[in-house]
Amino acid sequence: MNPTIERLESKLSSALHGLNSSQTQLRLTDDNSCWTIQQITEHLLMTYASTSSAFESRLAKGTPTLSRPSPSHRARQFIVITLGLMPGRRKAPPEVTPTRTDHRFSGEQLIASTHKALTHLDVIFSQADQAFGPARCLTHFALGPLSASQWRRFHLSHGSHHVRQILAIRRAHGL
Repeated sequence: MNPTIERLESKLSSALHGLNSSQTQLRLTDDNSCWTIQQITEHLLMTYASTSSAFESRLAKGTPTLSRPSPSHRARQFIVITLGLMPGRRKAPPEVTPTRTDHRFSGEQLIASTHKALTHLDVIFSQADQAFGPARCLTHFALGPLSASQWRRFHLSHGSHHVRQILAIRRAHGL
């Protein structure tokens, strides 16, 4: 596994380890619009599936995107990818927004799901590296066109942002 994806998996596993299925339903506040630990993890899983699907389509076309980053894209890329910072409270796009569910997963079950998703994503990124090299190959809706390496770092930055949220929930509930 690529070291960037490995680091992301390690952070997620550490944050989810030891939680039972009731604890993964905890949120930072009593506000039901705030996500639970399970919903945060499901959001991440949805982003991995979305990225995998988009890369599979791009690989099937056999050519990288022709888009070029705008100055605004470059600024956002520097903040998110280079500095590893995620902008403040942005609303997740609907396609990666988790819904309420009655099915509860333990931390170990969520770790297994993230491992499977990240392993698949890592394979896709490796295929993109082989097919497109260091070229910007796929466009992110907010960051513009990115290379596979930049996509890895985006997911590390995004995942780290949500790991901090999970850890804040754990602290707030004495876990």
